[in-house]
Amino acid sequence: MQGEFQTTNVTEKTYTKKDYWKFILPSLFGLLFFIVPINTESGMTVPVAYFANSINGALGAYIPAFTVAVITLSVLGSILARGMKPGWIMNSAYLKNLFYVSNNWLVTRTAGMVFGWMVLVAFGPDFLVSDVTGGLLLNDLLPVLFTTFLLAGFLLPLLLNFGLLEFVGALLMKVMRPSFTLPGRSSLDCLASWVGDGTIGVLLTSKQYEEGYYTKRESAVVATTFSIVSITFTIVVITYLNMEAYFLPYYATIIIAGLAAAIIMPRIPPLSRKSDDTYEGAERRTEELIPSGVSVVKWGKGQALEKARHSGGAKATVKEGLQNVLDMWIGVMPVVMAIGTVAVVIAEFTSFFTIIGKPFEWLLVVMQVPEASAAGQTMVVGFADMFLPAVIGSGIESEMTRFIIASVSVTQLVYMSEMGGLLLGSKLPVSFKDLVFIFLLRTIITLPIVVGIAHLIF
Repeated sequence: MQGEFQTTNVTEKTYTKKDYWKFILPSLFGLLFFIVPINTESGMTVPVAYFANSINGALGAYIPAFTVAVITLSVLGSILARGMKPGWIMNSAYLKNLFYVSNNWLVTRTAGMVFGWMVLVAFGPDFLVSDVTGGLLLNDLLPVLFTTFLLAGFLLPLLLNFGLLEFVGALLMKVMRPSFTLPGRSSLDCLASWVGDGTIGVLLTSKQYEEGYYTKRESAVVATTFSIVSITFTIVVITYLNMEAYFLPYYATIIIAGLAAAIIMPRIPPLSRKSDDTYEGAERRTEELIPSGVSVVKWGKGQALEKARHSGGAKATVKEGLQNVLDMWIGVMPVVMAIGTVAVVIAEFTSFFTIIGKPFEWLLVVMQVPEASAAGQTMVVGFADMFLPAVIGSGIESEMTRFIIASVSVTQLVYMSEMGGLLLGSKLPVSFKDLVFIFLLRTIITLPIVVGIAHLIF
């Protein structure tokens, strides 16, 4: 990959105390909000997720209605942009990108709006508006996304704009590229995605991709390999299955299986076939080669201070944060509502996942997993919603089988009610077909590892 690097003389420049403070203070706050885990009454989480949940708890009764209003604004703005092409939208690169969408995405946004209003006013067929389908999306999942997008989007510039990624990227350049085929700067992105929350990871990855720091292949790898659910949610899953005593081996299993998938997935289709082109119109920002005789720390510090020196002031940072929030509210939430509702309806009211789960049932029998017939469909139903495997598997008597279901459901990573909708609604180069294959491949890779560990434990 040598041809992808450039060299500069950043380390020869001199920097002022102001440059140092512009790098250190915002970066420390970014680490505090997105990376550093804290213990709460509900378990371990990161501050941005904790504050998002607190806002959700305080305003939860009003957020579904506000969410539907935002989704409606998304549809009306898109219809206006497509139909009348007003100058105030078409002459603004930001607004045009936000509202001028293809016909397919307009239909998807409109479906999300219709589903949202049906649930909000409790009008329509039960299979669409019940608490386990559309109601689950609007009343349980979207409020969490709404508040997470609000805080994470607004605070994201602290991670992106003041040199932290440049510094960490230099330190881990020699680890990320050979292990995961990714640039060094992705290490912080991957860590935020893994420790924090998958939604935060998708937002961070999407911004890096749009700004030219990731190629199409690299952004797809990060988003579909490291954007795992939060630690708090893994606790919810294991608790629901009455397996709290096994949390430590459970989370260790998730880490082992997840890292194995992270090493393998970038090297096989469909991820390996993604191009190394950048996002439309974005200037390629290549990772720079560390000059000989210059230490990694010194080089990383120089890169970070250079980035901090040219970062915008408080006004520019606030503006970018607000734009991040609107990008996710208007561009992503309608897609999550539309695709998530359809996926959960299929899971709840059809035998589709039971049928396609048969091959995994046979595989579980071969691997000597107890109650394999009951566990088979849980291996695929997670594609609709990550919590469904736990719901379906909660009645299984075997602790070993429930442990396997809990571990696999998290390491599969792709689920349409949230992560899948987020990925499809973002600018990331991932299609629905890609997500299907990635989900199945991750299941095939992680299942034997999880079963092997389960046999050792039980």
